[in-house]
Amino acid sequence: MEILIVNACVRKKSRTIKLARQLAKKLGGNVSEVFLEKERIKPMYGLPLVDRSILLEAGELWAEEFAYAHQFAEADVIIFAAPYWDLSFPAVLKIYLENINIVGIAFRYREDGSIEGLCKAKRIYYVTTSGGDVESTYGYGYIKALANKFWGVKYTKLIKAEGLDIQGADVNAIMADAISKIRSMHKIDSGK
Repeated sequence: MEILIVNACVRKKSRTIKLARQLAKKLGGNVSEVFLEKERIKPMYGLPLVDRSILLEAGELWAEEFAYAHQFAEADVIIFAAPYWDLSFPAVLKIYLENINIVGIAFRYREDGSIEGLCKAKRIYYVTTSGGDVESTYGYGYIKALANKFWGVKYTKLIKAEGLDIQGADVNAIMADAISKIRSMHKIDSGK
């Protein structure tokens, strides 16, 4: 089983990536990690967008510009590790999503205009941590909508540790509880 961790954590001692790696360990398999902070993926505007359009129109789906999209589409399980920022996730994740959500790789349009997902994954996990409470509609909800509508992945799960920065919070206990929940996941979640 090929597991892809999309690491949108920008802090060196990220609590989010700690949980995501625990989850990958629980799931078992070969793990690849795309660390978005180091990748420096270009946003889709101006020349990069024009270049992408030219490649797509020419049917050049195996061009180097689409390497992230192919890696994403070929993963059996995808884990998004994204801290909760401003009701959503860090901007580097949005840039990544714009670079992998490619017609002909992640999804295609049928003759009737409906969308068919082309991703191999059957499960997507969204792992997040936050200083306060997580409102799942925006960050996780956005990923879930992409998974269900575009990528053809029906099973998504939110894993979170919240309230970590509230004055008096027992951070170690909150993190230990989240790790315990990961370790006790059901067989459907772990794929076993």
